[in-house]
Amino acid sequence: MHVLLLSGLGPANINSPYLQGSLFAAERGERASEVLRRAGHADLDFRRLCFTQSGRRYALLRPNRHTTPHLTSVTLLSILESSGHDFERIDLADVWAGRAKPPSCDVDLVLLSTTYIWNGPLLGSAVRWIEENLPGTPILAGGQFTNLKFNTALRDHPSIVAVVRGDGEVALPAALDALAGRREMASVPNLVWREGKAIRLNPVEYVDMEGFPSPKMLGGSPIVPYESMRGCPFDCKFCSFPAASPKWRFKSAEKIRDDWIAYGERNGCDLISAMDSTFTIPPTRLRRLLEILPGSGIPQWEGFSRANTISSEDLVAGLKDSSCLQVHIGFESMNDGTLKYMSKRVSAKQNRRAVELMSAGGLSYTGMWIVGYPGETPEMFQDTQDYLVREYSGRFSLARFAITDETMPLWKDKEELKIEADDPNNPASPWSHIGMDDKRASQLHKETLDKVRAGNDKAVLNLWQHDYESWLMPRHGHAANITVEKSVERMAMAPVDHADLGRAAATVRENLLVLRDLGVELAPAGAELDHGPL
Repeated sequence: MHVLLLSGLGPANINSPYLQGSLFAAERGERASEVLRRAGHADLDFRRLCFTQSGRRYALLRPNRHTTPHLTSVTLLSILESSGHDFERIDLADVWAGRAKPPSCDVDLVLLSTTYIWNGPLLGSAVRWIEENLPGTPILAGGQFTNLKFNTALRDHPSIVAVVRGDGEVALPAALDALAGRREMASVPNLVWREGKAIRLNPVEYVDMEGFPSPKMLGGSPIVPYESMRGCPFDCKFCSFPAASPKWRFKSAEKIRDDWIAYGERNGCDLISAMDSTFTIPPTRLRRLLEILPGSGIPQWEGFSRANTISSEDLVAGLKDSSCLQVHIGFESMNDGTLKYMSKRVSAKQNRRAVELMSAGGLSYTGMWIVGYPGETPEMFQDTQDYLVREYSGRFSLARFAITDETMPLWKDKEELKIEADDPNNPASPWSHIGMDDKRASQLHKETLDKVRAGNDKAVLNLWQHDYESWLMPRHGHAANITVEKSVERMAMAPVDHADLGRAAATVRENLLVLRDLGVELAPAGAELDHGPL
């Protein structure tokens, strides 16, 4: 049996309209060109920004050469490789972009991952591509969306012959063997399948994450994605993962250490990206990790944390000593009422304390926030805006709430919070709730970004950095890098931020001086700069 795996991230538009008209834009407009001319740098090219280290002159904005491999794809490829099945893969990103080409050889079965499919229309788009390009080919689906919506998927799409619910390490190879006629369908754990007109649900079995081998990364990779747990003990209403994997399980600190050492040795990995929604739980495991990771020879790592986990100076120091490069925290809001609507189970006070500790301890971090969550009023969001403008330091992102995922638990509050959407499956569709509507949320989103960028010297919008190596000056500390990014941001956004061309030009000149004081200069036109890793 020859299998085609379709897996990857969901469709996304990475080009933000917020950067239009700035020096970050792909094409420099007339206004931006005039600002640079008045600044005395008509030929300014950010690619000429550089600094000297160990006698070599490095470009400040070094193109990001590496992206984190897709965790689900890595896991599925490892399962198929280990089980000896014949397969090839197409990235779902190519399907969404319309550039995917069907295999030239015969395909007996399509494996469709729905981990980054979040509603019915997206599932339908993927199924249509399969039906149009590989007519008559049966589909075996699995992943986050069909974990929850397996009945709907089988009902609406006859070409989906079965769904694997939950863990696939044992179930997927068994399902492939069953579909090839080598075993009975009823014997496959976690399988939902058709028997005539009836839908059969086989018993669910969970993989022992401690005893089962972690996925093999096929080939060398500077970044390895990592999963240390499945399920989640929390019940945030914007997240459906606990419902899709109800049993919370996690690997031990010792297994994590050994896995990370192996990825470094076997795959040449420089960075482990822990993709768990909250890597820093349970606290007993975290304490053990902080005991055994320092000096163990692991690569650097990054992961997601809850704010209330970052509770002491010693913990921050321990994270740094354990080779933690940075943490990502979904603070979401600085209003306790909004946090309660979210069932976030942290307080604004804990959010504030986590930032203070990480900033003081020099641990790199990115904070994430939401505007317009159901139930939140403009007055409630004011607490978040005030905090970001007056107190926050570090990288931050602010997302405008969008109703796109039909599996989110927040739909249980539909009547209480009067959640309405013209099309719940379209992220651009108008929506409203008792607190505000999408238009007001959009206004608050732009207003907050503008105010934070203009009024807070220590907060940097995490938006344009994805194109470049992080950090820009990796042998400098968190605070220095934030200052560098802030100066680059203010220069680039000057044509947008200042109606007066003279003021915009002065902003460019002023921030070139700030960068010079930090060791960043403009190289002569045509000068050769090193764009490699430091």
